Amino acid sequence: MQTIAVVAISARAMAEAAASDGFRVVALDLFGDVDTRRAASRWLPIGTAGSLQIESESVLAALRTLAREGEEGEDGEPVLGWIAGSGFEGEPELLEEGAAVLPLIGTAPAAVRRLRDPADFFGVLAAHVIPFPQVLLQPPEDPAGWLMKDAHGCGGWHVRHAPWSMDEPPSSHHYFQREMPGLPMSATFIANGRDVHVLGFNEQTVRRFGTRPFVFCGAVGPVPVAEDMARRVTAIARMLTAEFELRGLCSLDFMRDGDAIGVLEVNPRPPASMSLYRTPAGSPGVMQSHVRACLHGELPPPVPSHAQDVEGIEIVFARQPLQLDAAAAQRLAAWPGIRDLPEAGQRFDIDDPLCTLTASGSNAQQVRARLSEGRERLLQSLETKA
Repeated sequence: MQTIAVVAISARAMAEAAASDGFRVVALDLFGDVDTRRAASRWLPIGTAGSLQIESESVLAALRTLAREGEEGEDGEPVLGWIAGSGFEGEPELLEEGAAVLPLIGTAPAAVRRLRDPADFFGVLAAHVIPFPQVLLQPPEDPAGWLMKDAHGCGGWHVRHAPWSMDEPPSSHHYFQREMPGLPMSATFIANGRDVHVLGFNEQTVRRFGTRPFVFCGAVGPVPVAEDMARRVTAIARMLTAEFELRGLCSLDFMRDGDAIGVLEVNPRPPASMSLYRTPAGSPGVMQSHVRACLHGELPPPVPSHAQDVEGIEIVFARQPLQLDAAAAQRLAAWPGIRDLPEAGQRFDIDDPLCTLTASGSNAQQVRARLSEGRERLLQSLETKA
């Protein structure tokens, strides 16, 4: 049995998928949730949950421990490598340092650096006549209708409307983008540096949290899209894969307004939407496919379309300060479709992520309704017992 390490702000989805695909898993993240530890043979902390930021030194120390243990022959077999998830968007130097300690199974750090350089990424889109909402690298004279974004951010927490409040002037990785109407969507795909295998298309859920208007809260998919749009988005993903040598699980975020699309960004790592996809019996799972694409350049073989329910995930955020007592933790553990289970005794401030709900159904509308109902019932249960 091969061992891989999965590293992210929250590594639970990667850990569960990897374990399901037959890997022995070491999980490194901020939360150490009950189900993360259940899926992994070992868990190592790399930061504090409330910060939502990985700590570079903790990551490197953990990777050095795994590399050293492999050299010393503990557990019989060295770790094959590590997979970086959310939290590494603006950390190409950390990716490079980590890759020097233990092999990185994913897109190369140099490519991540280019993808997170607004001038480079949107310059490539412009050169290939790919549509995207207008971008400026300096604040617009009239800020009405513009957003400020941080190319090193993730989860939408970094997006601001005008007027922007900042403690310091915008950095080289901040940029300004015209707000585009429509529905936020993504394409989940596997890349091998040259070509792509698109798993499907997803509708994203974003909500306002205080001054943050577009915080990522979940996704629903696969959802049907017109054949022409599917071809266009797939062609964009293929072009970006060749240009930036993307490898493994990735997602392409875009706005859809009728037949028009506007590319927003590429996430060159396993996205949250990977949890929405079930591969047919006998086919490699998503993490097995990720590893094969990265290490051997293999993409999943074409397979006949198979019936799959629409799946949905939703991050549940605390609406008020909470402390999870033993009884509340037991209720959560028994709640249908819950993931990212916190341990008893954990404290949450307002807007802290509590857990993740899942649901399935025959269409996106039905799944969204089930997630919304489940979120409200769950929060009311916790708040009335707090």
